[in-house]
Amino acid sequence: MSSQGWPYLLVPFIPIAIVLELAHAGAVVIFFASALGVIPTAALMGRATEELAVRSGPGIGGLLNVTFGNAPELIIALFALNAGLHEVVKASIVGSIMGNVLLVLGAAMFFGGLKRDRQYFNRTAASSQASMLLLAAAALVMPAIYEMVDGSGLPLPGAERVHYDTTVQGLSAAVACVLIASYVAGLWFSLKTHRDLFNPESDDSDHGEPWTVRKSVIALCVAGIAVGVMSEILVDSISDAATQLGLSEFFIGVIVVAIVGNAAEHWVAVLVAMKDKMDLAVNIAIGSSAQIALFVAPVLVLMSFVLGPHPMALVFNGFELGGILLAILIANHVTAEGESTWYEGVQLLAVYFVLGIAFLVA
Repeated sequence: MSSQGWPYLLVPFIPIAIVLELAHAGAVVIFFASALGVIPTAALMGRATEELAVRSGPGIGGLLNVTFGNAPELIIALFALNAGLHEVVKASIVGSIMGNVLLVLGAAMFFGGLKRDRQYFNRTAASSQASMLLLAAAALVMPAIYEMVDGSGLPLPGAERVHYDTTVQGLSAAVACVLIASYVAGLWFSLKTHRDLFNPESDDSDHGEPWTVRKSVIALCVAGIAVGVMSEILVDSISDAATQLGLSEFFIGVIVVAIVGNAAEHWVAVLVAMKDKMDLAVNIAIGSSAQIALFVAPVLVLMSFVLGPHPMALVFNGFELGGILLAILIANHVTAEGESTWYEGVQLLAVYFVLGIAFLVA
């Protein structure tokens, strides 16, 4: 089993989760089985996307990667949205941004820098994506600021769903449209006008023979269906599992759900950093966060107008606002110099664990 093939060891958890769901087993067992089952399906989706990208050239390949890069998280969130778990959805958005910037980038810098004095990456490309994140943060916090100033206040971490008035719903939809427009402009920037900055060279000598287009498409479809099944089971068990474990749905959304949907991609970022390919590692971590903030979050807001009991306002609780702002400010700081050390990785991981502890007791 290769270092990148470990997620497929978890494939047995897919039928296990389905059997447990059909047998009406305990919510906690179902939750963990389905969470583990998401990991190999997400890994297969990522692999199929990469193989299609290899066959379709850098332009279309880049578009495929950014389109399907966070598909598992989006699918999980859509099921949660349909179930009315608005606060879990928002927590998973924040958790994905934090996880990529602090946990993934921190682990990549730490393990990549253990045997090296320092590692280097393209400062211009990294700073460009970090700046996109900072601009997204300005938009993401405005509905919350409106609620604090002229509304009913921020939601509590223990809330499951809060129905805000039409004004803040409209504000959230408008912000979502602006973020998507910014995302499209960012795609044009990274895939067309400044493509060389965002396509770092990588050694594919150990990749093997590329999959055919037919095989890649079939794998992508199978993975999509499997992610959907696992996501539905996972979401159905969240509320009861949270109660039985003594954890809040907020903590499960911000930590557990945010990690399992992209565990395979996170592992790849650490692996390439250990091979001294920090350009690719930073691109995976910061780029994925930017996609969550600029595309996934606004898509979920707009989809909430047709899914679930009522539209989801883009109003985060106080812990989530703190997590977003700290993670994005740190992303801008660590990418400013174009180099990293193992100790910077330790510092990023420390911030993530401090935030995790705070979320646990919230």
